[in-house]
Amino acid sequence: MFDIFEQPWTLLLAAVITHIILVIFRGIFPEKRRWWQRLIPVFIVVAAFGLDSLVKTDLEKIKAVIKTGIKAAEEENADAIEAILSDSYNDSYHNTKDDLMRYCRELLSEPLVEKNKKKGLMIEKSQTKAKAILTVRTRFDEESFVYRDFKQGMLIQVRLYLQKEAGNRWLITRAEPLKLDGYSVKWRDIK
Repeated sequence: MFDIFEQPWTLLLAAVITHIILVIFRGIFPEKRRWWQRLIPVFIVVAAFGLDSLVKTDLEKIKAVIKTGIKAAEEENADAIEAILSDSYNDSYHNTKDDLMRYCRELLSEPLVEKNKKKGLMIEKSQTKAKAILTVRTRFDEESFVYRDFKQGMLIQVRLYLQKEAGNRWLITRAEPLKLDGYSVKWRDIK
């Protein structure tokens, strides 16, 4: 519905084009010049920024879900992770959302992540579904078993599948690990 707002600069371009058209119009028809005509491009620019701040596009909603997941893992907040998962969640290892949440709660019951930093995000979306490849640099907590037994930090790449659900909310329906420090992995490799 609001696909034009996926790129907020679209309306700014419209303002520039409108300004050019008005300059030409005012040059050809000087007798039709009005002071308020110069305000039209300004109005379009104000509308562009106003709409951009008011209208949350699907892309912005998807990015917000992913940001919430990154922050929830950093804060070891299993409830926040559960809130962004669809009830129909399943992946190649976990048959249900409850299976994944049991694993998350167990994993996050002890210190694990000190800091997550998003390094890359590619999103493909249709009207009701989206796929994202997320790359995150994770620095592990000094008290975590990963830090003690393996390494201090890791580059993690995961493929996320999202779906638009009731109330225009985007939720994760599937998450599949792709790479750890450049090595291809699957759920069974990291469990």
